[in-house]
Amino acid sequence: MALKQYTRNIALSYAFTVCMNLSFTHGIWMIYLASRGFSLIQLGALEAIFHITSFLMEVPTGSVADIWGRKTSRLAGRVCYALSLVLMYWGPTFWLQILAFVLSALGYNLESGAGDALLYDSLLLDADESRYLSVKGRDELLYNIASIIAFLIGGYLASVDYLLAFGLTILSGLVGFVIALFFKEPVIHEEIRKEERPNLAKSIAQSLKNQMVDSMKVFTATPRIAFLIIFSESLFAFMICLFFYLQNHWTNLGYTTDVIGIIFSLHALVAALFSVNAHRIERAIGQKGILIVCPILLLFTLWTVALTPYSALFYILNGSLEGLLAPTISTYLNRLIPSRFRATILSFQSMAYSLFMIMIFPLVGLMGSLYSLPFAFSLMASLATILVVPYLVLITRNKNRRKL
Repeated sequence: MALKQYTRNIALSYAFTVCMNLSFTHGIWMIYLASRGFSLIQLGALEAIFHITSFLMEVPTGSVADIWGRKTSRLAGRVCYALSLVLMYWGPTFWLQILAFVLSALGYNLESGAGDALLYDSLLLDADESRYLSVKGRDELLYNIASIIAFLIGGYLASVDYLLAFGLTILSGLVGFVIALFFKEPVIHEEIRKEERPNLAKSIAQSLKNQMVDSMKVFTATPRIAFLIIFSESLFAFMICLFFYLQNHWTNLGYTTDVIGIIFSLHALVAALFSVNAHRIERAIGQKGILIVCPILLLFTLWTVALTPYSALFYILNGSLEGLLAPTISTYLNRLIPSRFRATILSFQSMAYSLFMIMIFPLVGLMGSLYSLPFAFSLMASLATILVVPYLVLITRNKNRRKL
């Protein structure tokens, strides 16, 4: 009788997720670089460079995972991430910081997709794929727990010495690398990978071409898919911009890094609680109720963060909307997308997020540098308001359509 050969990958992947998300620098890196003398404009440019790299490398790094294996991709991702932190902490020039953010993006891309693929393939080969949803749910829970711990400890460590936060994060990344060494690579079409190593450049070009052509076909047939992607990814980009620039804003207001870490951990805790209970809330008010109420409340928190002295309180409240809106938008999109185009469209969604971050993040840094960060937050809230109006029109019209 054949035994389950890949069971250990599940537990190892849980441990890998914890190590990967014990990023004690995530909530303080902008404060640190600002203390080194880098301007808001430079910080905005660095984050844009991260997303430009991520945008361009989404398909190539996917090819790495498919050709050389999920395990190899995850190992390479940890190496890139550790090197990026070394350069971020010690790099004295803007050019070295650019290299640090390029490596950080590569670390993210090499993990993105490869982790989920390794989990699903492991379950599939053990004829246990029906467990994927519960396994992924536990993985998400561990991600949130690790993030909360990282915010709390990272803020405290930074208040003592930034080197402690960076050093512990590098150590966590290296522990993740050691854990990944013990993954058992799922053997799927191994003979193809060994005998037919495709030309990577041609594979990338063809994948990009197919992705764009197939996406345009679906968008033409169902325009609301394109609209929802544009709406949701731009809105999430606003929230991420708020997360990063609030680090500097609160520092200017006199908040210490440990207090900022507590605020971020409370935000993550609220987001996790609402994300886990999204299905219960949806049963109470319906999916359309969530899709209508959440964007309006989100605008409320964006404006109150920008215009009131209670930005920390309203940012924590913003976590409830983020946690609730993310799974709802994902569910809504998956119901609209034809199955044979699902991977293509969801990959395009990821690229759209990077594109919005490239446009929005440097703009916020520029406005914050020329005027003030509250002014930049007000600009973000204004742009989000402009997006919400046509979104609400789309959602509320034609109520009897089956697709809704």
